[in-house]
Amino acid sequence: MKIETLLPLGKTDPGLRATEMPLDLGRVGEDARLVEALGYDGLVVEETKDDPFVVMALAGQATTTLKLGTAVAIAFPRSPTTTALSAWSIQKLSKGRFTLGLGPQVRGHIQRRYGLKWSPPGPWMREYVQAMRAVWDCWQNGTPLDFEGQHYRLNLMVPLFNPGPIEHPSIPVHLAAVNRNMCRAAGAVADGLRPHPVCTPKYIREVMLPAAQDGAVAEGRALDDFVVAMKPLVATAPDADSLAGKVRDVRARVAFYASTPAYRPAFESHGLGDLAAELSSYSKAQRWEEMPGFITDEILHTYAVVGTYDEIGQRLLQRYQGVVDSIEFSTPARDAAEQGMLRDLVQQIQRDAA
Repeated sequence: MKIETLLPLGKTDPGLRATEMPLDLGRVGEDARLVEALGYDGLVVEETKDDPFVVMALAGQATTTLKLGTAVAIAFPRSPTTTALSAWSIQKLSKGRFTLGLGPQVRGHIQRRYGLKWSPPGPWMREYVQAMRAVWDCWQNGTPLDFEGQHYRLNLMVPLFNPGPIEHPSIPVHLAAVNRNMCRAAGAVADGLRPHPVCTPKYIREVMLPAAQDGAVAEGRALDDFVVAMKPLVATAPDADSLAGKVRDVRARVAFYASTPAYRPAFESHGLGDLAAELSSYSKAQRWEEMPGFITDEILHTYAVVGTYDEIGQRLLQRYQGVVDSIEFSTPARDAAEQGMLRDLVQQIQRDAA
């Protein structure tokens, strides 16, 4: 099976311009053209310090073949109509290259960062996507807007605010998920699933995909073209000496994720529920420096793909082929030598996964 290669552009990735600062928006177009030239299938961006729709518009304007996507945009702070318009505009600009990845965010952020009332995210997201599709149907086909659910009632669309039909109206929607409820929502209404980086192949196969299938059956739909898109935890470097530092960083990341209650099911599935609970207590006590020591090599390799540049391509394929349909990764590309190495890696994965 084919695995698409996508590059994640954002602060948490060791990518083209990896940084803890916001992206340099003036260089997004240049970076996107480089990603296209390196042979990647696509470019995705997460929502952290920059509006992902602005970033995708800049990338779409600068490229011609590169697929584009949000990985992910946070849904609930935006109305379904607002998100529908942002996606519609980028799809029109990019001539059909855009995928809308949506995520729910955890309770603390929904209540304290966005000022919203909390509601169970699975049913909420299911209704959100249905409402958004009703708006798209109105714009594309002239269907009267008449959607009513628990969270949204949409029944007004006047000509001034109707952008009208576009050439590529079928915008794929992927939902970020860890737990079964969100996977069921994805199976019910979405075109794909975006497992969190701590979701191992075992967890995806045994928990996430069966839950998505349950959601699809309940909705009376098939998942024949359903996509699994994954940004795994990766530690890679040119040689073994420089790899050691990357491994330390990823070990700390695994410890942090294990301490987060929302991600606990992915650790419980490997018999690590007690470890996750203990690390949670350490995080509450702000004992961050002690947490990576709990992540043994066995645990590290369960949740992360580790290897030098000449090893990492095959190791990604060995882990994810047959489980995911697109895989997102990056390495530094600061000069011609690094860009050549990255181009070769992309080609290797595309060739061997075909």
